[in-house]
Amino acid sequence: MAGNSVTMLEELNPEVQKRLEAAVMEIFSTSDFHKASIRDIADKAGVSFTTIYKHFGSKERLLFAFVNIWMSDLTDRIEDHLKGIEDLKEKLRKVFWLHLDYYERHEELGRILFMTLPMKTWMADSTFDQKRRVSLIIEVFRKGQQQGIINPHVRPGNLLDFMLGFIQRTFFMWIIRGKQGSLAEEANALFEMVWQGMVNPAIIHYTYPNQTEDS
Repeated sequence: MAGNSVTMLEELNPEVQKRLEAAVMEIFSTSDFHKASIRDIADKAGVSFTTIYKHFGSKERLLFAFVNIWMSDLTDRIEDHLKGIEDLKEKLRKVFWLHLDYYERHEELGRILFMTLPMKTWMADSTFDQKRRVSLIIEVFRKGQQQGIINPHVRPGNLLDFMLGFIQRTFFMWIIRGKQGSLAEEANALFEMVWQGMVNPAIIHYTYPNQTEDS
């Protein structure tokens, strides 16, 4: 049984890996997680049950091997885009857009993460931590707080949860409502809503000093 699922995945024949990836994506994005089985994946991919079980031992390990790769691709994009942006708000706007754009273009992954995969199962795997992606975004929040731009009274982790939770809900409802419009095209307008919930209240008060609750 594999000690490192990603390593074992990379050791598979590239053609086998490609077929497994397609099968995992299709089955787990359209089926009840608890009903899906290694046998289903083996049949769909044209790979023997024994080969899959020998390398991964469970459907969870196989799934998260691919989830780790797919999410690493998103993290790479975020890291690359942030290098060329100086403005704090625009950095967060780009992070927000990249998530929605990625999930729109990889709808099956979004369905797996937010709809078919039980949160308890997702949280039980180390892939859930997404440490590199989380660290990248947390650092942006921290710098924003140091600069007095982001609300200093909320922990960076909670700010991250707020933004990612909004993204998750937006994707979920986009699917439920029949994928009306484009998530990426709506990202800027949606981000402005999120931004108002993260920006330092002192900045809002300074910008609109005469604004009252009744205005």
